[in-house]
Amino acid sequence: MTGVAAQLLRQHGVQVTAQRLAIMQAVSARPHATADQLSDDVRAVIGSISRQAVYDALGVLVDKNLVRRIQPAGSAARYEDRVGDNHHHLICRSCGTTFDIGCAVGEVPCLTANDDHGFEIDEAEVIYWGRCPPCLELDTTD
Repeated sequence: MTGVAAQLLRQHGVQVTAQRLAIMQAVSARPHATADQLSDDVRAVIGSISRQAVYDALGVLVDKNLVRRIQPAGSAARYEDRVGDNHHHLICRSCGTTFDIGCAVGEVPCLTANDDHGFEIDEAEVIYWGRCPPCLELDTTD
């Protein structure tokens, strides 16, 4: 992963640093993690890194489209390395478990707005909310 990540950084004009490599590895290992969770993961690998350094690196990676930032309502921002496709998310209201979901099926409804206001729409962000099977099971055993 480190060699591939370094190559991706260079291809996108981003300086390769141990911190950025560790953050890319952490995002890849734990999709949909928060910056705080990623900070903990990175510290376990490289030792000391400030929370601000993690936020700064994530900002660069998002700007260069190497990492995607999602921010579900009522939740901290989450990060993933699945970029460049128009996938969506399914989130459990109870425990926060998050899954990637492909674009809605049919005639690209996720890209067809009822009024595009003159925009050329190239992406839609959809979040499906519900409760996962383990949380549903907890409700029936209470």
